[in-house]
Formats: sequence, C-alpha cells, structure tokens
Amino acid sequence: MTFSVVAQVRESIGVIESAIGRVQAPIGLILGSGLGALANEIESSRSLSYHHIPHLPMSTVPGHDGRMVVGRWHGRDIIAMAGRIHRYEGHEPSLVAFPVQLLAAMGVHTLAVTNAAGAVNPAFAPGELMLISDHLNLTSGNPLIGMNDERIGPRFPDMTVAYDAGLRRRAIEIAKGHGLALREGVYAGVLGPSYETPAEIRMLRSMGADAVGMSTVPEVIAARHVGLRVLGLSCLTNMGAGMTGGLLDHEEVKHVAGAATRSMIDLLAALVSDLDDASIRHDAIARFRTATS
Repeated sequence: MTFSVVAQVRESIGVIESAIGRVQAPIGLILGSGLGALANEIESSRSLSYHHIPHLPMSTVPGHDGRMVVGRWHGRDIIAMAGRIHRYEGHEPSLVAFPVQLLAAMGVHTLAVTNAAGAVNPAFAPGELMLISDHLNLTSGNPLIGMNDERIGPRFPDMTVAYDAGLRRRAIEIAKGHGLALREGVYAGVLGPSYETPAEIRMLRSMGADAVGMSTVPEVIAARHVGLRVLGLSCLTNMGAGMTGGLLDHEEVKHVAGAATRSMIDLLAALVSDLDDASIRHDAIARFRTATS
C-alpha cells in the first residue's frame, strides 16, 4: 500500500465517468469464474472494459469477462466487476486489491465477493453453494504490505469478523425461505495456479478449511481495511484432489459453476433487495471518498 493509491483511484474514476457518466452505488459485486451471467441481468446497464480503466489490468483467465457493469438490479443501484484479476497472473497483492478500493471510492459500502472453489469438507458436494464464514490466508502475501495511507484505512485493520455476521445471518434466512441449499464454512485462499495435491488437501482439512480457491482473500482484506461490509459466497465446483480419484481441470470448474449460477444469482438477488439503506457506514470509507473526490 502506497500513497499513490488515492491518486490512482482518482485517475481511474475520472476515466470511468468520462466514458459512462457519474457512478455512485451502495452495493458492489465481484463475480468469479463462470458467474459473469449475473452482469447480463443488470438493468439500464452501462459497462466499461478493464482495458480502458487505468491501473486495472485485464483478466487473462477464461470465464472472467473483465468489465465493470453499472446499473439497477432488483431495485438497487449496483456496480459489478464481471471478472477479477488474480495473483497467479503475475500481479502484486496490492493490484489485486485495487478494484475493491475503486468500488469503495464510488460509493459501495456493502460488497459481495463470489468465487468458484474446491470442496475440502467431504460432507460437501460439487454444485452446492457455501457461505464463507472465515478464511485462511495462504496466498503468501497481503495487499496491505508497504506504507499505509490513513485516508484509506488503519495500519492494523481488525479481521475478527471479516465476513459480516449480519449479512451471513440474513443470507441463511433467505436461503431457507427460498428452499436453496447453502453450506457454511472456512475458505482457504491459496496462490495457484496449479490445483492442490492430495497431500495439500489433507493438510487444509486438518487446518479447518472447508473449501479452497485462488482468489477472494486479498480483496476481503482490502475491503475490511477501507471499512466495507463483506459477504462471501463460493460455488463448490469440484472435490479436492485425491477425494474422488478423478483429475481436475478449469473446464470442469466453469461447467459446474455455470450450472449452479442460477442458485447463486437467486440468493444474491434476494439479499440485495432486502438490504437496508441504513447499512453500516464506516468512518474510514468517508475519509477515503473525500480523499478521492
């Protein structure tokens, strides 16, 4: 984290607003592998490729469109990042966190992060959804390393409740009301891009992980740094290596994620329409928005 982040955010917002007009929305979404279909449902949408946004590289991963989509979804103003960038693409953790900081500066106070993940818990199954209750940072990095800018957030942000307890409770209630199966568990974030070995899956299980993936953790750390409320959802696309005897590949991940997309979209839609306008707004967000305006 360096003092240049504020200037980078200002520059990016200037380009975005020149291209698609002023953008302000209280809800942000980061869409993972195979989940970009949600962005196509946003009404009165305006979109811009990451290619045109300064300091935001294009994703090189199949299943990640690489565009910002702004509009109305289930009665609420929303900004969706259709596709994400990952550390394994060669980016520093601070750059992976940049989209979150950009969303915070554009008015987002509640962030939903989605991903495709492998099941580590043998009681879980491919095609199920998992509500993230906590995470293990095994990515060998942290997006906050470096000089800290107090306008963005504190030097030592608390991560006791990385995933908002109130949002999690409401998601569970909504899932029950809609008859949607929803697991809950700990997400282990690893660097990738290779899938884990069977021995690594056994290690992760012994550490308390229920699912494993190659994203999300840097974004959530950055979100809590700036004071956003976070909801995390994983689409379980496969069982971890060695749990079934089969081999893993990204096409399988995309296929299963695509098949489960409707359930995740339905859950997020109900949650978005249910959100209270009086949602918590952290002082750090106000400071950051002032600094980047």
